[in-house]
Amino acid sequence: MSSRPGHPPMSGAELALRLLAAFRGLVDDLHDELTDRGHADARPLHGFTLQAIGPRGATAVELGERLGVSKQAAGKTVEALVERGYARRDADPGDARRKIVTITPRGYELLALSAEIFERLHERRAAAIGDDMPAFETALRALAPDLGAGLDSPGWFAR
Repeated sequence: MSSRPGHPPMSGAELALRLLAAFRGLVDDLHDELTDRGHADARPLHGFTLQAIGPRGATAVELGERLGVSKQAAGKTVEALVERGYARRDADPGDARRKIVTITPRGYELLALSAEIFERLHERRAAAIGDDMPAFETALRALAPDLGAGLDSPGWFAR
């Protein structure tokens, strides 16, 4: 993809900052809509954490590893999720000394609502970009072929 007439090629730093700004704008728009839909207490980190908990649940140690943060940092985030009703802690059936964090119905509601809103936000951005959207999506897939690395972003930012 070449630069458009009248626009010089982007530097590497500008590319990184524009990708970050696009991500930030998308997540901010998501949270604006979540607020309007009864989830004003949800934070971007909560979505990463709920994804990391997954349908089978996870211990604080597992969450720390998945998110790339310490067990203590994961525990603080879990506490916030529990206080807001998005997750709960239960005894591990295989080891009563361990606690398993699981997603509550309110947490699943948040995830489903987020997915629905992200689809609408995608449609809005696709309409703004127009016929260039398929090429843009192809380029993004080439730039970031492995989505598995995304969950540890909270810890990655703190490195």
